[in-house]
Amino acid sequence: MCGIAGVWRFGGAPAAALEGEAAAMTDRLRHRGPDDGGVWADPAAGVALGNRRLAIVDLSPGGHQPMLSADGRVAVAFNGEIYNHPALRRELEREGVRFRSRSDTEVLVEAIARWGLDTALDRADGMFGLAVWQPERGCLTLARDRLGEKPLYWAAGPGLLLFGSELKALRAHPDFARLAGPLDATALARYLRLSWIPAPLTIHSGVRQLRPGCLLEVGPDGTPAERRYWSAEAVARQGLADPLPADDPDAAADALHRVLAESVAARMEADVPLGVFLSGGVDSSLVAALMRERAGRPVISFSIGFAERSHDESAAAAAVARHLGTEHVPLTVTARDALDLVPALPSIYDEPFADSSQLPTLLLSRLARRQVTVALTGDGGDEVFAGYERHIWAERLDRLRGRLPGPAGRLAGTALLGLPPTVWDGLIGPLVGRRRLADRVRKLATALQAGTMADLHDSLLARWPDPAALLADPLPFAAVPGAGLEPPAIAPGLPAVARMQLADALGYLPDGVLVKVDRASMAASLEARAPFLAPAVVAFGWRLPPALRVAGAQGKVLPRRLLRRYLPAALVDAPKSGFTVPIGDWLRGPLRDWAEPLLAPPVLEAAGLRPEPVLAVWRRHLDGAAGHGEALWTVLSYVAWTKAGPT
Repeated sequence: MCGIAGVWRFGGAPAAALEGEAAAMTDRLRHRGPDDGGVWADPAAGVALGNRRLAIVDLSPGGHQPMLSADGRVAVAFNGEIYNHPALRRELEREGVRFRSRSDTEVLVEAIARWGLDTALDRADGMFGLAVWQPERGCLTLARDRLGEKPLYWAAGPGLLLFGSELKALRAHPDFARLAGPLDATALARYLRLSWIPAPLTIHSGVRQLRPGCLLEVGPDGTPAERRYWSAEAVARQGLADPLPADDPDAAADALHRVLAESVAARMEADVPLGVFLSGGVDSSLVAALMRERAGRPVISFSIGFAERSHDESAAAAAVARHLGTEHVPLTVTARDALDLVPALPSIYDEPFADSSQLPTLLLSRLARRQVTVALTGDGGDEVFAGYERHIWAERLDRLRGRLPGPAGRLAGTALLGLPPTVWDGLIGPLVGRRRLADRVRKLATALQAGTMADLHDSLLARWPDPAALLADPLPFAAVPGAGLEPPAIAPGLPAVARMQLADALGYLPDGVLVKVDRASMAASLEARAPFLAPAVVAFGWRLPPALRVAGAQGKVLPRRLLRRYLPAALVDAPKSGFTVPIGDWLRGPLRDWAEPLLAPPVLEAAGLRPEPVLAVWRRHLDGAAGHGEALWTVLSYVAWTKAGPT
């Protein structure tokens, strides 16, 4: 795992200047690669590549980057892992390639030189942000992995292109301010609604994220052109058109075992210690079980719990660990731990990001790094195998929307929202035996009011239903309020649950979950690997018939069936609340002294926000009339970022 950065000054530049710029950029990424660093320049072209290395496979200098192919036709700066590099190496050796190291980077470089970039990426099972310079073509290509496990940012202007694994690398360049432009109001509005900024947007109007599964090609004229080399929608349609038989779930579980065990085994290859993040849920438990099966000995597992019992699921993780026989290392998070982390968040995430589970993820990564350098995770299991509540209810909500279209649905939704959350959670919830009933009612009301499946998905994730109403008028940004706020269209003609899953795979997964995990793990110099995101596992997930995705009120039907081979049913089917944080309680208590200065009207106005709607929600939250912790965390994280300044 590494961090990469680079610059292209079109027309050429002195080697010393190029190398100095690339070195300054990559130095800002030392946390991503504390073991080694290097720069390489082509002064005639004006290109410089930089790399910081976290050594995982082949710890020798043979893995030093940037790396050139043996024939000198390809130069690469690579952040990531190619898990199937042994198989690719054997094939290249049969074609006459001779290797100098055991590094997966060298395999990738020689594959690109031998087969071309598109073929090499198509055949690679990996996660990566990648820069490829081909001097004969005068072409620089940036590439990002299929599902967005690794980040890659870029900015271009007259005579110059910058790129890097994190925004802080670009900010280290002296011309960044010229390229970055003002803050992007569309990105800010989408952030306030979702708590994360969707690619290709960033908080800077002149900087972009490369989207997952895409290449950015820049030729001698300096014009960037993005194209897609892999399509999640195409894989989904292909899988749905060739479903597995629904009448033999045991055979399907056998097939899942084969493909997932192979993915786990590939992600266990490392020349450094490794472990697993274990929450006690289906996904991480299944990864831990397959690791134990593969290793033939106990693996090290790490879990996070909370002092607040209503959010603490550490007992479930401990029970799974005991049953699987892992060497379990738990940590209990307190509000004090969160408060200590808050000042570092703007620097770690570089731009506004407000999934409150970022706090325990950071602490979990620090905990794991004390003993291991690589940690496998269960990330992606919910998206690939339909594990979110919105997947479980997608078909029923879609039918309900059809029966109450237009004004009738909006009226019904308004009526449901008429009762305050305290009534739903405090009075009705206990009578029907449901926790967090108010949140479920809000989601139902949202579904009834949504016009399309894209609207529904976007609304279910919304922190602020009308983020444009929070933005100051006139805006202190070069954009029109409300512009670009429509969610991306979801592929038509697919079943409702598939459309919901695809929306998550295209948005929530790469821009929310994977951003959280990448920045948190890399801040601790820890590599996180996600077996559920292997191309073969993703393709397999799309082949599942409806009965093996969702049954009744339970998702992830097939992974649960497989996990019962390793754990008692009581552990597999125990209710889970997800990796939720008691952020609402913390904001009323230990975090209140931190939050209130950020919500002062002059501070909100300086950040480009209207104080009135924000403070109205803050007062309701403090009164206990409703829980608005996540919405407030979104605003607070943004304001804290503006006050921290560039990092």
